[in-house]
Amino acid sequence: MLKKPRLTISPDGIWVLADEREFFMPFTDFPWFLKATIEQIYNLEFFNGHHLHWPSLDIDIDVEALKHPAAYPLKYS
Repeated sequence: MLKKPRLTISPDGIWVLADEREFFMPFTDFPWFLKATIEQIYNLEFFNGHHLHWPSLDIDIDVEALKHPAAYPLKYS
């Protein structure tokens, strides 16, 4: 059974515990979270063990992009 990712919000970004690893998503690289409400950020769905989806923000991020950011050179904006 897959565990739902856990989130922590800090002044500089969001920490996500997913796929048994912790990732930091700084607001400088993921700016759409900066103005999101706490409720919107914590409204997170996890699909297929690798797909993070924030439905109220219409944001989708694959865990592989967080594990290997050099392989996904596009800047999030």
